[in-house]
Amino acid sequence: MRTCLLTTFLFFTFNFLLAQKKPLDHSVYDGWQSIGEKMISNDGQWVVYNVCPQEGDTTLVIQRADVRLQSDKLSKKEIARGFGAVITEDSRFVIFKIRPFQKDLREARIKNKKPEEFPKDSLGIVELGKDSVMKFSKIRSYKTPTKAAGWVAYWAEKSKDAPSGSDGGDLVLKNLATNQDKTFNLVSEYYFDKKGTKLLLETMRSAKDSLGKGHVLLYHLNSGATDTLSRGGNDFKNFVFDEEGIQLAYLAERDAEPKALQKFYKLWYYALGMDSAVAIAEKGSVGMKLGMTVSENGTLSFSKSGKRLFFGSAPILPPKDTTLVESDLVKMDIWHYNDDYLQTQQLVQLNAELRRNYLTVYDVDNKFIKQLGSAAIPQVLQTNEGDGDVFVGVTDFGKRIESQWLGNTKKDIYAITVNDGSKKLVKENLYGQASPSSTGKYIMWYDRLAKNYFVWDGNTTKNITAKIKANLWNEEFDTPDAPSPYGVMGWHKGDSAVYIYDRYDVWKVILTGNQEIKNFTYGNGRKNKMSYRYVQLDSEKRFFTKDDDILFRIFSESTKETRFSQYIARSGDYKPIKVENGYKFSVGQISANNLSTNLERQVSLVYTKENFNQSPDLYYSKLSPIYDFKDPTKFDLIIFDETKLSALNPQQKDYNWGTAELFNWKTAAGKPSEGILFKPENFDPSKKYPVLIYFYEKLSDKLFDYIEPAPTRSAINASYFVSNGYIVFFPNISYGTGHPGKDALDYVVSGAKALAAKYKWIDASRMGLEGHSWGGYQIAYIITKTNMFKAAWAGAPVVNMTSAYGGIRYGTGVNRQFQYEKTQSRIGKTLWQALPQYLESSPLFSLDKVNTPVVILHNDNDDAVPFTQGIEMFTALRRLNKKVWMVSYNGEPHGVMLRKNRKDLAIRFEQFFGWQLKDEKPAKWLSEGVPAVKKGKDWGLEIE
Repeated sequence: MRTCLLTTFLFFTFNFLLAQKKPLDHSVYDGWQSIGEKMISNDGQWVVYNVCPQEGDTTLVIQRADVRLQSDKLSKKEIARGFGAVITEDSRFVIFKIRPFQKDLREARIKNKKPEEFPKDSLGIVELGKDSVMKFSKIRSYKTPTKAAGWVAYWAEKSKDAPSGSDGGDLVLKNLATNQDKTFNLVSEYYFDKKGTKLLLETMRSAKDSLGKGHVLLYHLNSGATDTLSRGGNDFKNFVFDEEGIQLAYLAERDAEPKALQKFYKLWYYALGMDSAVAIAEKGSVGMKLGMTVSENGTLSFSKSGKRLFFGSAPILPPKDTTLVESDLVKMDIWHYNDDYLQTQQLVQLNAELRRNYLTVYDVDNKFIKQLGSAAIPQVLQTNEGDGDVFVGVTDFGKRIESQWLGNTKKDIYAITVNDGSKKLVKENLYGQASPSSTGKYIMWYDRLAKNYFVWDGNTTKNITAKIKANLWNEEFDTPDAPSPYGVMGWHKGDSAVYIYDRYDVWKVILTGNQEIKNFTYGNGRKNKMSYRYVQLDSEKRFFTKDDDILFRIFSESTKETRFSQYIARSGDYKPIKVENGYKFSVGQISANNLSTNLERQVSLVYTKENFNQSPDLYYSKLSPIYDFKDPTKFDLIIFDETKLSALNPQQKDYNWGTAELFNWKTAAGKPSEGILFKPENFDPSKKYPVLIYFYEKLSDKLFDYIEPAPTRSAINASYFVSNGYIVFFPNISYGTGHPGKDALDYVVSGAKALAAKYKWIDASRMGLEGHSWGGYQIAYIITKTNMFKAAWAGAPVVNMTSAYGGIRYGTGVNRQFQYEKTQSRIGKTLWQALPQYLESSPLFSLDKVNTPVVILHNDNDDAVPFTQGIEMFTALRRLNKKVWMVSYNGEPHGVMLRKNRKDLAIRFEQFFGWQLKDEKPAKWLSEGVPAVKKGKDWGLEIE
């Protein structure tokens, strides 16, 4: 009896506590936090990360990773407004910038202050394990060597002695070991070599010295000696060191008069021991093609060995005609049927086209120039980190017009011999993707039509995956096009093998010897319906070796859980990694400290972990294979000492939150589907709940994603609405070809009916729909076919496929035909081949059947769906005397981007659905509208 009373008491106490929790409101957004940048020291002992509110000042956290030392008073330091941090290579210092207070920046913007009057960033330096913070005010940037420690250089604000129109300022070089400084005046550019032995500087003349000249200087960090590489010139740019820091190159324009209509750059080169830099390439140089010059927009880079220097060549453009009077010029566009791209796309790409240049190589030892790319072969892929004998050329030259309706182009693939620039056609009209092997021994491609991978070995082409019975292409691909592949994990050392994904597993295709094919994951993925995907911890890793331990992320299709497993090279087997608190989490990008393949060395990891109830907090763990040294093939692998480093959003406990679960059903056509069902934390099965349904193709894989309360660009916020007493449902939709509207109708309606049939707490009379873009189209279609939904909100909907088919996506300038024939809109044929399907799938022609009150969100600067589509829907429904509203944020693109507008949108979401689904009083914008004369004064948000 006593136990029963205690149980009853606890039950009522628990429900009382839930009842005391507040629903989320719109004031919570700004303070909700997330993890920003994160990194771990090379010794694995320290973690640095940003805690970022949605709006306001960030906090940089410097924290000891080892859980046993967490009580140390120096184990955690918080830096207000810190950001842009690096940990030095020796794991000794953290260097970062400190941003001014957000309120001060906002005030400066309001007062229209000049850029030089704005509050400036500061530099901060912390020695790990110590309490003090060194700070240096009014800096613009800082740099450290990427693969060495001991130095930092920071660039102060513009000097008063800098010439007008320039940005020269003092550069302070600090020796972190001795804390000694050296200042260089009037610096405009600065770079360390990777190994931290040299500092390259560009300086400018003082405004007080009209006869002075700028310099390019090389400062030797260890000796303190300075070499002058160039003296005088108009413009220097694109500085680059080789891997070892013994060569460098840059572009310079040193000869033109200030008002010259043409300016030509030269490529300058310097190597240790030379007196000064020398020009090695310019227009007219031997090897430069006629009519070409060194491009100021080209990227400079050395090959890994330093034996090659790459730069860009570009056609010489005619000088601007200064005799033309701007006001007399005709402003027009000429559209021609033979143009590669439509005029709209050409205009969007104009700046990029004017900067276009082609890969050219300078052979350092033999001192010759070869232009490898060209207008006919604009893309050239380097091999073996720039040292390969053969590069890969990819071109769609002469094949671009059909991208208007295909959304893609066929490619010709060339083998380009670097030394002589000769080209050999390897594959013609490839519909797929091509890439070189790690050393360049092979050119490999996936053919989307043949659904296989092929390699060319310099002489012959071979299908290397014909014997693999599993599908290597997306098995759930549901658009009317050839399916895309699952992709490639990587290459084995020496290109002896390549690792290829199927839906679940990894296949090792051996390209030498007997050319054996192995299921590298032993079929475990397909057997358990779990996909194995490689986690690359080393961003510079180019290939696998026989000694590599390989970390895999494993995703369960059925439960949506994330697990990890590691392939242990010593045993040739896999071992699952034990995760604290199970696997019902989504794990973010993983960063590692120690990327050695030495099995006796420990790898430290940092990552975020989240689910719908748990904010994405930062965790630290160590991976360590534990061996039985009597038998080195026996081991047990775990994640141990998993330490939770952050505890974001403690305020969540004060609010009514929610739960997320999978819901499965069968459509009217008998097809299985699933979705995510969100319920309030204080859910009461004896109540009836209104339902909001949001969809965009397939969302169920996001079951364990955290949805922070936030004003979004286009979609309802599930956490917010669940907290405020709604059931929220995200149904998956699968498609066939030719009838996308019908497919959406089947999945959404059947899912809603299945919910209502299974659960008595679903109020089937109070269901609402919300979606944007493709989701907005589907909502427009659905409400023409059923009256079961009490309210709908359609964002940027296409309602007339016949007019949208020929329209333009103004963000890219491309025509929309490909969307209907090959991609998302899924008609699969031209307008003239399938007019009945276009008409059937266009809601415009059935809007007279609509009885559902609907809000259209369509911004007047939409760069994806023409604004006229929203207007067509609104004016039709208005003409038909239907209940319709349209919200249009001025100047906004496809989604709402400005935060102030997002906050406004969040309020209007709540007001509309609260009125329609919960019988709340309508806001004035809904009951009366907002006349243009009140624009900017009264936005109608007040409730009657």
